[in-house]
Amino acid sequence: MIVAVDPESTLPPYEQLRVQIAGLIGGGSLQPGARLPAVRQLAADLGVAPGTVGRAYRELEDDGWIEGRGRHGTVVRPNRPTKPPEQRQRRLRAETEILVSTARSLGASDAEVLEALRAALGR
Repeated sequence: MIVAVDPESTLPPYEQLRVQIAGLIGGGSLQPGARLPAVRQLAADLGVAPGTVGRAYRELEDDGWIEGRGRHGTVVRPNRPTKPPEQRQRRLRAETEILVSTARSLGASDAEVLEALRAALGR
């Protein structure tokens, strides 16, 4: 699993990890049953506090992407999460606000943001 934390990002580190790991699962790079690194190990590898990774894992678990199995680690759940439409829409709006905020901090124009979004949707 390859994830990174960008210290220059306006997105908090735990959110960067959450988004990247969910993307790896949703995109099929992490298959159901795949074991994620231990919280402390991933934190050490990334140079972040264990609480940062722990929060990302908790949110991914709350969203239905992964499940903690105590001593047996954390694994990708067999089914993709499904949320009620209103929860999904609320989360989509929040994620879009983060995208726009990040794009603004980079100095990107609306046209550049739309182009990047269209390219991502085309994958």
